[in-house]
Amino acid sequence: MSRLRRIVLDVLKPHEPSIMELSKAIGRLTGVDGVDISVFEIDKKVENVKITVEGPDINFDDVEKIIIENGGTIHSIDKVSTGRKLIEEADTPQDAN
Repeated sequence: MSRLRRIVLDVLKPHEPSIMELSKAIGRLTGVDGVDISVFEIDKKVENVKITVEGPDINFDDVEKIIIENGGTIHSIDKVSTGRKLIEEADTPQDAN
């Protein structure tokens, strides 16, 4: 079975907890080595954030549970990496446009 190594999520979350608190909660999960959260948009009551999670064996259900428990909603899964090692996206001629 292929392991989930990286996942990038588009998430809508309330202002509290802060992105620092949310990243620490996700980072404590088994199989997670690191978490990066970037804020893209701030509204009166919510924030739109991009969450990147990396590790040797990420359990998506656990990540989703933490996000939901903290008032967040996953809008989309924007990128997924699986396998024995991480592969970076290759540039193609279409990317130059």
